[in-house]
Amino acid sequence: MLVIVGGAVGVAARALLVVPLTVGSAVHPLAVPAVTLGINLVGSLLLGVIIGWLDDRHPLGRLFLGTGVMGGFTTYSAFAVQSVTTASASPFVGLALIALSLFGGALAAAAGLAVGRRIVDRPGEVESPEDAE
Repeated sequence: MLVIVGGAVGVAARALLVVPLTVGSAVHPLAVPAVTLGINLVGSLLLGVIIGWLDDRHPLGRLFLGTGVMGGFTTYSAFAVQSVTTASASPFVGLALIALSLFGGALAAAAGLAVGRRIVDRPGEVESPEDAE
């Protein structure tokens, strides 16, 4: 139930940012992909903070905030579709979008983990990928 409620919160937050851009014809064609990129970068950073901060101490909080809220807020499927459609219209911009999303997301997650670990004063610990879910 925590994941479902958290997911609804995350999806609602994303919708508040994206839906206004889909209404009307004066919206630049790269506006939605740019906002999706920003959402995914911010979401990667925040998920890193959540994982680094809560770690194994608060599994319910981690389920709600990490899997639920951040899982609902970020969106891989929109990134994938927008990357393909953008790349078909402008290959350079599409590849830049893909590179920024993948590498920027990984860097944002690493920075978030560092921040989260500093919050709980455990800066040197490295979490295995299996435990980060």
